[in-house]
Formats: sequence, structure tokens, C-alpha cells
Amino acid sequence: MGTVVSIELADELPESELSGLVEMTCSWLHEVDARFSTYKPDSEVCRFRDGALALEDCSADLRLVLDRCADLWRDTDGYFDAYAGGKLDPSGYVKGWSIEVASQRLAEAGSRRHYLNAGGDIRMRGTGPTGGPWRVGVRHPWEAGKLSWVLALTDGAVATSGTYERGAHVVDPRTGKPATGLRSVTVVGPDLAVADAYATTALAMGEAGLSWLAGRVAGGYESAAVTDDGRAFTSAGLPVA
Repeated sequence: MGTVVSIELADELPESELSGLVEMTCSWLHEVDARFSTYKPDSEVCRFRDGALALEDCSADLRLVLDRCADLWRDTDGYFDAYAGGKLDPSGYVKGWSIEVASQRLAEAGSRRHYLNAGGDIRMRGTGPTGGPWRVGVRHPWEAGKLSWVLALTDGAVATSGTYERGAHVVDPRTGKPATGLRSVTVVGPDLAVADAYATTALAMGEAGLSWLAGRVAGGYESAAVTDDGRAFTSAGLPVA
């Protein structure tokens, strides 16, 4: 998926069981990359995008992702758009979804305390290695060695979308141009796939995304954002350490 994934297990289990859990998680993520990579011409998503694979012949996972992207397109008034770049690219949903599924599979396999990080999209369960909450640092959008916030969670997801590493890579689907106005958006909530999509949506909206994010609090999604001119905003329930 074009990023590095780290896996931390805090469960008090035999080494062999922990190794098996890591191998299971890596196997799933490699499967996702093979199916959804937009850089591999033979991936399932590329074959569907290019018309070589009919929808009815797609895997259940691809059909689910396409359905979720369509739901998000409607729920965000078109600002979350898997076709924003002109061709199908569901990566803005797939990364968070794949880590959310990985966490669910770990829990079902016996891991109650883990932390998965895919390029800043994080899903954690239970308590951390010290017995307290997992702590997540949100990078300062201009100074790489500093943090804007430190969050503390035992169960939940943290997704950050910003322009400070990849530039203005999120497209405003209304204009077809790179979105401006927000430098960094972090969303915290119960589901990483949704949190990731919401962070991308707000970034695409620009400063209008601040009020849009405020409306997501009722659904359990708190947020923090920094504008292009350096102003910082947080929702009241953001779990700041």
C-alpha cells in the first residue's frame, strides 16, 4: 500500500503464538496489497478499473470496498470520492479498512492488547505495554521533530491526513485541483476506515472541513486540525494525554 506497517502486541502470550499472530496479520496485509494496489496492473482493482473484470466477478472484499466508498460519497456530499483523480482509486478507504480488519482478526485470534500503525493510521485495542493507555503523537505539520498533540487511547482509531509530507495530494472534487486551507487533520473514533475517510474528506473541503468535522462528534468521531496559516482547532472530547 505504499507505506510501512508496524505491529506491536502487548499480550502476555507465548512467543510462538505472538509470532503466529504477526504472520497472520502480515499475510492479510499482503493479500490486500495484491488485490487493491493501484500500482500493480494485475491487481484486482486495476483489472476492474480497466474493464478486464466485471463487477459480478469481483471478490467480496472489492465489492464491499466499492459499496463503502459509494456510501461515503453520498454521506460527504461528494467530497470523499474514489474517482476524484479521474480513475478509480479506493486507497483512501482501503488502508484504514485493511488495518481495521486486521485488528478485528487479531482480537478474534486472542490478541486483546495490540497497536497497528500504517503510515500514521493507527488502530489500538486494550492497554499498552505499561498497563496504561496507548499514547499516540500527532506530528507538528511544519516541524518534523515536534508534536502538536499527544493522544491517549485504550480502544479506538487515529487517522491523520496532511500535506506536509506528500504535498497537496488530496483533490477537491468540486474543482479538480489540489485542496488547500488545511495543513493537517486528525480524526479519532471507533472505526479506522471511517476515521481515515473523514480525515481525507475534511482535507478535501479545506477550511469548510472544520465545521463539517464538528458535526461528526455525535457519531463518536473527535478531531484536531491545523490550517495552512497555522491556526489549530480541536473538538472538546479529543483524548489529549
